[in-house]
Amino acid sequence: MSAPQPTLFVVGATHHTAPLEWREKLAVGPDKMPEIQRRLSSLPGLQEFAVLNTCNRIELYGVADDYAAIEALRTTFCESQGIDLPAFRSLELCKSGSDAIYHLTSVAAGLESQLVGENEIFGQVKSAYAAAQTNRSVGPVLHKIFQKTFQAAKHVRTHTAIATGQVSIANVAVDLAATIFGDLGDARVLLAGAGEIGEQAAKAFRSRGTTDLTVTSRTMEHAMALAGSLDGRALPFDKIAQHIADFDVLVCATAAPGSILTQSVLMNAMRTRPAAPLFLIDLALPRDIDPAAAEIDNVYLYNLDDLAKISEENRAARVAEMAKARDIILAKASLLWNSLPRQSNPRN
Repeated sequence: MSAPQPTLFVVGATHHTAPLEWREKLAVGPDKMPEIQRRLSSLPGLQEFAVLNTCNRIELYGVADDYAAIEALRTTFCESQGIDLPAFRSLELCKSGSDAIYHLTSVAAGLESQLVGENEIFGQVKSAYAAAQTNRSVGPVLHKIFQKTFQAAKHVRTHTAIATGQVSIANVAVDLAATIFGDLGDARVLLAGAGEIGEQAAKAFRSRGTTDLTVTSRTMEHAMALAGSLDGRALPFDKIAQHIADFDVLVCATAAPGSILTQSVLMNAMRTRPAAPLFLIDLALPRDIDPAAAEIDNVYLYNLDDLAKISEENRAARVAEMAKARDIILAKASLLWNSLPRQSNPRN
């Protein structure tokens, strides 16, 4: 009897399958990622794996000896995140074989994003692959798949207009701020979080004329560096609560494990500026701002899902381009699948 063929697969959950509340629970914080990688590396039968962890998805790509290894991966991930396995299954994305290649390429090209055509996801997929290389958890199959995926995603963006329009979450947020304040030249903006998303948001505000920009971060050096590059100011992270009332717009994009701003803190801030609106943009996952803050008078709170809904009007202009992009991806995914050493393609 011949040995069973290895299986290429992806298991996870995305904004298509899981609401924001569940994505918060599933998201892997930077402090926990090494533990999960270590535990997955020790699983029998899991030949290769890579973890794609963004604000809208947690996806584990891998090559496994059999179905039991995939099930062990599910179980290990749920245990690490404190998630009930049956609950995870109810939210799960699971694909194998050529379908897994098609999905990864669609993700990298921006077709599976909340903001269809956005550019950030391509860099996030590259970062996930680079991390897996550093962790030595990818082998010949995933090496080839990721490298060919990057080529295909670039081809899609070059030969279609999938990225037409304002498809950056930062640009959508700034456009929304402009509807509330009008001219953003006089808006006082506080950015909490000096990572890539925070930097994009800061640059988007600068491009719309904002001159009063302050940056804070859990690492003061990062806040000072970003503030310096944008000719802004830096604020110590532990001083946020006492200075909220000094700002009109607060953009939160930290990697904190939970809320950094509670309803009570924001209520206290609004007592000193009851007639002036406060616009809160929560780009973090888990969320930085207590959702109950939306109940406060004159406070406008928007999270990732809210901004994605607003961006839907831009989606209509890209529907035809999406169909063209999917045709390209399907052809390239099939070609890549057929070029790989024989693999099984079970229905999991």
